[in-house]
Amino acid sequence: LSASPADFEQIWYFTRTELLLRDDGLAVWKWDPNVKPHVTDTNNATDGDMLIAYALALAGTAWNRNDYILAASRMAQALLAKTVARSAGQMLLLPGSEGFTAADRKDGPVINPSYWIYEAIPVMAALAPSDAWKELSDDGVALLKTMQFGPRKLPAEWVSLSGLLCPAEGFDAEFAYNALRSVLYLARGGIFDKALLIRLRKGMSQDGIPATIDLTTGRPKTVLS
Repeated sequence: LSASPADFEQIWYFTRTELLLRDDGLAVWKWDPNVKPHVTDTNNATDGDMLIAYALALAGTAWNRNDYILAASRMAQALLAKTVARSAGQMLLLPGSEGFTAADRKDGPVINPSYWIYEAIPVMAALAPSDAWKELSDDGVALLKTMQFGPRKLPAEWVSLSGLLCPAEGFDAEFAYNALRSVLYLARGGIFDKALLIRLRKGMSQDGIPATIDLTTGRPKTVLS
């Protein structure tokens, strides 16, 4: 929030007027200042929506703004309705409301494990009460534990849950800038599963320095110095 209500309001104004254009309460994910119309893809990005709702809830609480709380609640309810879904006994977070289910693609459902923002999920549960949120958090961690691809036993950015877990078709089989967030979100969410974190830290490091990893070969692609 940066302790700046004025700056927050300016960002929220842009979000309301330029991104919240869908009829389901979620934001469009792709906005390009260099073309008109600026919106070039009207699908949502579920992690972005969750971060918007989370920020609104924090701001509403910090600055006693009920309008922010109400907006956060509407978005949390939309997330629950459109992107939280059970499949094969697990509660999943679909990366977008369109394009990721078994009906949408032959290797579906497809998920991105870095979209689980663990610190925000309890706030979503307060905004849009449902037992599904706790299941979502627990199942997200359980899925991360089973995603052990390639020589380094790391999760992929995009994962197919059709049959045996594997990197999804149409995406590079890599542990990269999306997947790096999973470690951050686990820590910020207070999820200190020692075995999981040790495996992730070991797999994502090259000589002790974090790197993006080609999951097929196990070789680093970019060392993040």
